[in-house]
Amino acid sequence: MNLGIDLGTSRVVIYDPAAGVVLDEPAVIAVARDDGHVIACGTEAEEMLGRTPDSILAVRPVQKGVIAEYELAEKLLRHCLQRVCSNRIAKPCVAVSVAEKVTDVEQRSFIEAVVSAGARRVTLVPETVAAAIGAGIDVSLPLGQMIVNAGGGTVDASVLSLRGEAVFSSIRVAGSAMDDAIIRYLRARHGLIISETTAERLKIRIGCALPEDPELTAPAKGRDALTGLPRMVQMTSTELCEAISEPLQDMLDMVQRVLEITPPELAGDIINNGICLTGGLAQLRGLPELLARSTGVACHVADNPAQCVAIGAGKALQYASAFSAVYDLGNYTYRLSDNVTN
Repeated sequence: MNLGIDLGTSRVVIYDPAAGVVLDEPAVIAVARDDGHVIACGTEAEEMLGRTPDSILAVRPVQKGVIAEYELAEKLLRHCLQRVCSNRIAKPCVAVSVAEKVTDVEQRSFIEAVVSAGARRVTLVPETVAAAIGAGIDVSLPLGQMIVNAGGGTVDASVLSLRGEAVFSSIRVAGSAMDDAIIRYLRARHGLIISETTAERLKIRIGCALPEDPELTAPAKGRDALTGLPRMVQMTSTELCEAISEPLQDMLDMVQRVLEITPPELAGDIINNGICLTGGLAQLRGLPELLARSTGVACHVADNPAQCVAIGAGKALQYASAFSAVYDLGNYTYRLSDNVTN
């Protein structure tokens, strides 16, 4: 059995080439503080964020594209794999997507977490390569194809050709950074303290990269910074657009830097093919238009952008020898290479 896993900051998605996407849930786990036993995972655990007593810890074990809480990440993966493989005898071979700029130690933490969770063999696949495959792009062609994968923890941009990354860059400023920016904005502008969960819901409901017409509104509920009492304000899409402008600009600057160092032949291909936008953040209103306006290159959003990485990781197992790290429990081998060329 082969599986592709996108263990992200916001969500964990598992893809089975034979059955499609078999799991798509928030990457949140709730455990008891005293003995560490798992209380809830996924959607149920997400509802506990900010609402738990001292005896329960509810967290996102992956932060900014890397594992921040190893033991909790392992428990989350084990729970997810058990749900997907409950009626299977053989352990699965798993391809896991990783952000572009991760260290060897961070790569090893992903591998060991997945192996400990019950995988037989683990292959690491760069997120933009997995996203491109999941978006239906033929990465084996000698053509420059640009992918921008915008998730919860990182934004990765790559120019792909012949199954490899000719140029790539990554920043750890993405969806979660926008949530933090919304929290800061509401406190500074309205004197209202809100949670990360509330900020994320506002972003999903009325978030936009360009001003919306007509303007959207949504209630923001939290605690007054001065009185400490519960309070609600109406947040507009124009305000939210202003709130997330700084992380958006960081993203645009990174994409422009990648284009500036792209070889001329590949740059010509990108003009013809455009930029493919994937990841959960690709669903932000107006982001493709803003990216096209900033770069002068047409931009389109892939089908099912939030699931592209997991789908591509699962399909990439047929190219496993080309990717960056393989760990096999059978012979305890661990192999790293500098790139993903075959």
